[in-house]
Amino acid sequence: MTLPPKLAVTDLSMCFGGVSAIMNLSFELKEGQIFALIGPNGAGKSTVFNCISGIYKPNRGRIYFEGEEITHLRPHKVARKGIARTFQNIALFRNMTVLDNLLLGRNPSLKAGVIRGGIFWGKAVQEELAARLAVEKLIDFLEIESVRKKLVGTLPFGIQRRVELGRALALEPRLLLLDEPVSGMNVEETEDMARFILDINETFGMTILLVEHDMGVVMDISDRILVINFGEKIAEGNPENIGRDPEVIKAYLGEEADGINPEQH
Repeated sequence: MTLPPKLAVTDLSMCFGGVSAIMNLSFELKEGQIFALIGPNGAGKSTVFNCISGIYKPNRGRIYFEGEEITHLRPHKVARKGIARTFQNIALFRNMTVLDNLLLGRNPSLKAGVIRGGIFWGKAVQEELAARLAVEKLIDFLEIESVRKKLVGTLPFGIQRRVELGRALALEPRLLLLDEPVSGMNVEETEDMARFILDINETFGMTILLVEHDMGVVMDISDRILVINFGEKIAEGNPENIGRDPEVIKAYLGEEADGINPEQH
């Protein structure tokens, strides 16, 4: 029996008033892939993410996760299905510690209920212990032991990005959506984050959908790349082919060239 794609987006369209942000977009992610969604500013990348995670309800089209339609699910139900995401602008609780931010990522998977949680009894105790064990493993994995009890707002930007990644992983997702994970980082921080993304994919076998402007990162870590412009697909393929696709070059550079050089983007 052939398994369905991890994620399938079919004929997706999203309009805001008279502006079409996405038009008839279709693509699929296979199990274990690192799949990059790229395009110029305003191409519709974040709109695609928001449709998948339930923030936006598309005007047309369908979204399937592991063969089950999730098109009209609310964000918390999408998360409970096993889809976690990070945000382009860091969305952490700045006045809480790293540890507490990561524990919040476990919240969608808690099932003990308000009463048991309030009196901290039975299943609630078991879930709390399991959550803390899982979070401690993530702290080790992301190499943030030294800041585990520090307030997030006091930490360097690159470490905050790592904490947000950890909070998404705390959900133990089967699909991870990363919205510009290296945005605003210096070279060293970017290299570290790229390494962590590869490690997540290899260690946990996790499928990853990535939106990123850093073409060096995209070309280095992606198995497959989808390029959109003005809400429409203009190319899809492996990094080598995408880097030399005339339509992609035109969308990014506005003119014909030998190819997209990751070092220049």
